[in-house]
Amino acid sequence: MAEYATRAAGGRRIAVRTDLEVPMRDGVTLVADTYSDVEDKPRPALVALSPYGKELQALALTMPPQRRPSPMWDGCIEAGDIARVVGEGYVHVIGDLRGSGGSGGEMIGNYNAGGVSLGQDAYDFIEWVAAQPWCDGNVGMIGISYFGSMQVLAAAERPPHLKAIFVSGGHYDFYETTYHGGIMWFMPRAAREGRGGDSGIAHTNVKSRMRERYSPDELKRLVDERLRDPDVAAWPNLVHVLKYPTNREFWFDIVMNNLDGDWYEERNPITLAPNIDIPVYLQIDQGRGWTLDGTLELYDALRGPKKLDIGPYPPMQSRPFVEEHDKMFRWYDYWIKGIDNGVMDEPPVTVFVEGTRERVTGEQWPPKRVEYRPLYLRTRRKLAADPEPMGVEYAAPDGFYQAPLTVTDKVEILSWSTEPFEEATELIGAGAAHLFAEIDQDDTNFILRLWDTAPDGKRQLITTGYLKASHRELDDRSTEGDPYHPHTRAVPVEPGAIEEYVLRLYPFAAAFRPGHRLVVELSNNEPLADDHNALLPPDAFHLPVGRPVTHKIYRDAAHPSRLVLPFTTRAARR
Repeated sequence: MAEYATRAAGGRRIAVRTDLEVPMRDGVTLVADTYSDVEDKPRPALVALSPYGKELQALALTMPPQRRPSPMWDGCIEAGDIARVVGEGYVHVIGDLRGSGGSGGEMIGNYNAGGVSLGQDAYDFIEWVAAQPWCDGNVGMIGISYFGSMQVLAAAERPPHLKAIFVSGGHYDFYETTYHGGIMWFMPRAAREGRGGDSGIAHTNVKSRMRERYSPDELKRLVDERLRDPDVAAWPNLVHVLKYPTNREFWFDIVMNNLDGDWYEERNPITLAPNIDIPVYLQIDQGRGWTLDGTLELYDALRGPKKLDIGPYPPMQSRPFVEEHDKMFRWYDYWIKGIDNGVMDEPPVTVFVEGTRERVTGEQWPPKRVEYRPLYLRTRRKLAADPEPMGVEYAAPDGFYQAPLTVTDKVEILSWSTEPFEEATELIGAGAAHLFAEIDQDDTNFILRLWDTAPDGKRQLITTGYLKASHRELDDRSTEGDPYHPHTRAVPVEPGAIEEYVLRLYPFAAAFRPGHRLVVELSNNEPLADDHNALLPPDAFHLPVGRPVTHKIYRDAAHPSRLVLPFTTRAARR
């Protein structure tokens, strides 16, 4: 252990302790650094835990926050603003999880499966922190994304000295954060391997759950089976990962598990949430790749005092992560320091509405009463409230042919648009898209994006929907405008058959001003760069379709292709 004082970029003197040894119940030792005021007295502590490396988090003392598309943006600097934490009267404790950074032990599988429970380690870590002379016995947690998910796993173990948590941008239902509508998303690769602006996991001793569970011969058979997916076989990185998984252990596990089930459900934070009885503040911005779904499910499952705060559409939050700190300290001042600042007198749910940029509040999600209403795909690429009256012989299907991205850079896109709205129109909630489609292969991707387009052509993405055609089955949770897919098996499509595909549109909140139009775009791959993607990290895209596919979208009287959207029953207010 080393102790010294340093100055943050703003000039604050900070006492630093490095490489503190934290014993776990199984004999493994984790390591941690602490940052506190130079005055030597006990304070409450905020704990940050991840496998990204505690030294990386220390850059928050010297690097100004970076926003995309800055090349200095590093998605793994997520433990929070150290100088701000110290200035607010807390000790900032940043630890390395087992098998990473300077900590001992072995981590098996992603945080939700295999080996020693990371929640168990978090329990031991928090209780050790509470017993130290520099801590007054009161502990909270801090950090976005992986750090946020660790807070939920920790709280589910009920460490006695953990008083409250504040989770920003966490990811919970791990299948839904890695396979959107059954379509593989590459962003988790970046966080694990260190790609596209991410440092990645500080690997020292992490192992694949699949390699632990199966013999080499069994695993080879499973890998060969996975490579029969033409989308996987057409993507060089995935072929490489499947053939040479060493040092890509976590990503290998994700690629190998393309269906939902036990592997993803083990230690699912949403399943564990009913064990949590301490106060929980959940914050997430709309449109993050993790989607709102997991956050909303987690919020509903919590039993103790809770808040839900849904922010504006990204691109992405800063790194080092500094946003949401005002809300976080107000939460912790109330629950940890006992300051009656009125935070619990306010409505539990707050939602930022794109378009009007107002914040609406309520007692639940959605915060306003909504009515699901359809907008039908019509001829001449129109969206309208009334269905198409003509039969298929007159309302011929729209269509597109998409060649694989191995042979073209062009992504074909179909679009439909409303007329300009005559009055302000607000939508808050999840949605659905019913597409009657015919394809000439046994699978494809359906990628739907909804835009708010202004009279001058500027546009804002408001939500997305994804569905791998072979994952089209719905489960019994589905209701009008709120569909769910089990993703537990893939059912090939009969080429040439017209099928109804129901896409889930991720929850959103947007208000269309007079003169604006709602535009929906459909493709089977994502544009390589556009108004939205250009502001995201390079790896924030989905696995393209690896074969040529012709798509026909029917929207006639017998095939009412449509959006089903959550219109609030009151007009939006300024």
